[in-house]
Amino acid sequence: MTRIAFLGLGHMGLPMAKNLLAAGHEVIGFDVVPAAVDAASAAGLPVAQFGVDAVAGAEVVITMFPAGKHVIAAYQDGLLAAADPGTLFIESSTIAVDEARAAHELAIEAGHRNIDAPVSGGVVGAENGTLAFMVGGSDEDFAAALPLLETMGKRIVHCGGPGLGQAAKVCNNMILGISQIAVAEAFVLGERLGLEHQALFDVVSQASGQCWSITTNCPVPGPVPTSPANRDYQPGFAGALMAKDLGLALQAIEGTGTDAQMGRLAQQIYATFAAGPGAARDFSGIITDIRDAS
Repeated sequence: MTRIAFLGLGHMGLPMAKNLLAAGHEVIGFDVVPAAVDAASAAGLPVAQFGVDAVAGAEVVITMFPAGKHVIAAYQDGLLAAADPGTLFIESSTIAVDEARAAHELAIEAGHRNIDAPVSGGVVGAENGTLAFMVGGSDEDFAAALPLLETMGKRIVHCGGPGLGQAAKVCNNMILGISQIAVAEAFVLGERLGLEHQALFDVVSQASGQCWSITTNCPVPGPVPTSPANRDYQPGFAGALMAKDLGLALQAIEGTGTDAQMGRLAQQIYATFAAGPGAARDFSGIITDIRDAS
């Protein structure tokens, strides 16, 4: 049994914490949002009044925050100081690579251990314990975290040193954003050419255009009954989050001087989508904007 402080009990964090609790670990949660605290308490998860209270005495601290600035601020404003020496900090938010490396340095300077371990798989993956973790950090710290990550996820990949988990995540989500737009455009084109949705799905899902954005997150109702399109695009993975992740991709593109024209365009498209009602809809709902503009 490991004593774990889990900070950030939103749509992803709470089911991840619940899986750790169900596996027999001692888990103490914390969140600044009262509704998240209420949901955690209703689920039987002990919740501390303050983040520093949750961290005190913990062997492992897992953070799942909205943005890198929240991670850095929390580390600097008391979390690192409140933790016992040598505590393993697992940063599972999706943040910029340079922010992940800054958080790592802060943790090391304070006498702790740190890995970045962003996730993929959405709320369903968090609930079912089937997330994918992309991990950046030392071999030793990865090995220490692995049993806990395996409780929350199905596929765990050690991507290299500090920050490289976030690097893998930003590359993956750039591919995902681009492919979701491509699939949506293809379905709208098919509609205008007279193709039935099912017919197009039956072809593409078994042909060279096959990808997750069609076989799991199909943007039209029917072919994949579990896709958000069948729930009026309830997320899933919200458009605001895709816009955020593509913003991180753009930051990395510009910082490295990479000629990633599709990544830039996808960022622009999802920024526009998330500026309106698309922010709260699944990112596959981009098809509605494409259809409306056609």
